Amino acid sequence: MSPTSHKPIQFILNISVILWISTMLFISPSCTKKEHLAEAVHKGDSFPDMRTLGVTTYISDSGMIRYKIITAEWLVYNEIDTPFWAFEKGIYLEKFDTLFHIDANIKADTAYYYEPKKLWELRGNVHIRNQQGDKFDTQLLFWNQEQEKIYSDKFIRIEQPDQIITGYGFVSNQQLTEFQILNNTGEFIVEDTTTPMDTVPKK
Repeated sequence: MSPTSHKPIQFILNISVILWISTMLFISPSCTKKEHLAEAVHKGDSFPDMRTLGVTTYISDSGMIRYKIITAEWLVYNEIDTPFWAFEKGIYLEKFDTLFHIDANIKADTAYYYEPKKLWELRGNVHIRNQQGDKFDTQLLFWNQEQEKIYSDKFIRIEQPDQIITGYGFVSNQQLTEFQILNNTGEFIVEDTTTPMDTVPKK
């Protein structure tokens, strides 16, 4: 058999190799793209049903205005198992009593309100001032409207006119007038640094 008799077979093999390489090059980008999308989008991702910026609004309960909310961004998630509101750019909230007096004002870096549970979750630099002027500072606070209870398991600092109380774990009524620190770490008497008028030296 002459040497030229092998050329057709070699030519067929070369075509097979070219076709195989072309097929792999065509498939590879699509595989890479699919993998990239899988990393970017997750099954658990959810998107808000409503997004409102620069909000100042009043919230009513049982036909009465009970809260005033001021926030830079308000996100509402309804199409999930537990619907909630998100205030991830900070919140200022005022709570009113039945006579429209302010029971308390509340500030926090982040807040979530779970509608079905009537539960507020306040996170990051939580500052509260009640009607008596007492100040409450913590990093995490829950407010259960259904149970009419405010509580936390984190460190809390309470400043009153005559003393400062610190501790871990905290339970209170909604008005923040009757409260208990579960693990008290200290009580400090606030000294009165004001000078009575009758003791000021006369010129």
